Amino acid sequence: MKHVPVLKDYLKPLGPYSHAVVANGLIFISAQTGLKPGGHPSDFSGGRVQEQARQALRNLETILKDLGGTLQDIVKVTVFLANPSDFRPMNEAYAEFFPFEPPARSVARLGFEIPGLLVAVDAIAVYSPHPEE
Repeated sequence: MKHVPVLKDYLKPLGPYSHAVVANGLIFISAQTGLKPGGHPSDFSGGRVQEQARQALRNLETILKDLGGTLQDIVKVTVFLANPSDFRPMNEAYAEFFPFEPPARSVARLGFEIPGLLVAVDAIAVYSPHPEE
């Protein structure tokens, strides 16, 4: 069964897609960029890949939190880089969010150019809402 949740704490999609879809016990999260929530569509969190990667991962975290989950529920991540030479600094920022038992991950080159966009991150997570603490 497929369900497109309404994310109360997150911005509306910028195009014809859903930020998240829940199906068969999994959450599929569309590629998130380093856009600041509530900002202009070109308002990236910084000009360095580390800054944008951190914000993209915070955006994933916000979506998961809205659905009752955490980053620890993620089982697979794909990181898309505008410049493959940014792998090392992206990886350093990424490690801050997954210090133990990180999810499976792939890294690929971003297939389109948007001025200022350095990284996008999508994820698949187990849908297991955690009770409010």
